[in-house]
Amino acid sequence: MKLKNIFLGVATATMAMAAASCSNIDEGDRLIYVKPAEVGRAVLIEDLTGQRCINCPTGTDIITGIIKTYGEDTVIAVGIHCGPLGFAGNSKRVGLKTDTGDEYYTHWANGTNLGQPSAIFNRKKGKGPIDNLNNWAAEVGLIISEKANLSVNIANAYDAKTRKLTTKVGAFGVNGTVSGKLQVWIVEDGIKAMQLMPDGSANQEYIHNHVFRAAVNGTWGEDITVKEGETTSNDYSYVLPETWNADNISVVAFVYNGNGVENVAKKHIVEHEEETEK
Repeated sequence: MKLKNIFLGVATATMAMAAASCSNIDEGDRLIYVKPAEVGRAVLIEDLTGQRCINCPTGTDIITGIIKTYGEDTVIAVGIHCGPLGFAGNSKRVGLKTDTGDEYYTHWANGTNLGQPSAIFNRKKGKGPIDNLNNWAAEVGLIISEKANLSVNIANAYDAKTRKLTTKVGAFGVNGTVSGKLQVWIVEDGIKAMQLMPDGSANQEYIHNHVFRAAVNGTWGEDITVKEGETTSNDYSYVLPETWNADNISVVAFVYNGNGVENVAKKHIVEHEEETEK
């Protein structure tokens, strides 16, 4: 009986010590923090283009080749019709130039007579628009291997009856705290409209892709702070004009600051077969 009591006493004491040792550990020390996995940095190409620009189709072909090389999830192009060679349209012809596009052109031209086409690559600090088309592919090559401080995710819901688009954009921090601007754009593919060609002819059947249509949250976006290991999300809604083809519409969202574009993503508002298979 004494031996049994001794064993019970030892067991009770051991359990008490274990409980005491656990309770003495600070709450913050009980969990081991696991840093989020690294993510690649996608490249945003802002193509300052125009329907009356004879060299712009060549620029488009170069961008198309870059996208084929790296993939459409890694290189995201937006054709911003703007500037002196942009065309706003008339009663006979479709124009793709927008007031917001002209704001971007004026900003990037910075008081100069900026040639078209010109392209901005991830708004890299210290680098403005590049109008030498021969340097575009190399510029993407310099950025493509960089790691990003955050990832961007887009979730779209579209009501075909009301033509209302609802979008949730989330930015997930993977390396430190990032402050900057969140920009949300609408772009459209497959628009048939006039385009001046390199030989000076006017191609009335030209198909324009990744055309900038609208800035959902203002010309320069809105403030955002993204902390490591956390997601910051914003919701938006936009009613599509009747002349826009919803099947060809995508949302482009990116976070940028004084260092450039932290990351960018693109997603169709109507799910395509290739997206379903992913």
